[in-house]
Amino acid sequence: MLRCMRTTIRLDDSLLAEAKGLAARTGRTLTKVVEDALRETLARSRSSGRPPAPVKLPTYKGRGLQRGVDLDSSAALLDVMDDRAAG
Repeated sequence: MLRCMRTTIRLDDSLLAEAKGLAARTGRTLTKVVEDALRETLARSRSSGRPPAPVKLPTYKGRGLQRGVDLDSSAALLDVMDDRAAG
């Protein structure tokens, strides 16, 4: 059974416009265009023969989860991040 997960990604406006144009020209959905591009990139990475470079995530000292942050809501989390970046 095919499982799909809904997620939110941020794309550059011009990249999104180009992807939407490709979807329209080829009769595919934007989701399908993004999936195909991701599959192609991952396949190219696997075929390079090199193991993927380890990912190092930054860590910060702090007091835990900040007020107003809801980790179960990506939209709410983005709102908090945008508010803090603007302020």
